[in-house]
Amino acid sequence: MPERPIRLFGDPVLKTVSNPVDHVDDRVRSLVEDLVDSVRLPGRAGVAAPQIGVNLRVFSYNIEGEVGYIINPVLVEVSGDPELVDEGCLSVPGLWHKTPRHPFARVRGIDLEGDEIELSGEGLMAQALQHETDHLDGVLYLDRLEKDERRAAMRAVRESDWF
Repeated sequence: MPERPIRLFGDPVLKTVSNPVDHVDDRVRSLVEDLVDSVRLPGRAGVAAPQIGVNLRVFSYNIEGEVGYIINPVLVEVSGDPELVDEGCLSVPGLWHKTPRHPFARVRGIDLEGDEIELSGEGLMAQALQHETDHLDGVLYLDRLEKDERRAAMRAVRESDWF
């Protein structure tokens, strides 16, 4: 499967709340396959459907060699005080900023068979679960930055060669 192009900051699909998957069909199976193929590329921890232009609540992840996906994820738990962690995004290429994230996160959703699944973790997994769920809610990590960091980030976006 060829790599799907990643939508960049400024594309309206990235600021749109994604629609839930009503039923799993061939279109959804193909989307999951594309997301999993896309996240396997080096340097990728997660890819959400809006990042490839699809307005559905699905994302894939690749954390420490564990590759998977979840359909209709809901962030059901975060715990621990938010910590500032270096974070980047394929839709904001080349930029990394200190982003407040909880050290633990849990999401629930379904798999391709419609069975309920749960993903949880600490560290990078917690960060990815929060980041990708945000994408499905039309939120970019830039929206989570503290005021001064956000100002610097927006300046860097405007000065980037891709914007």
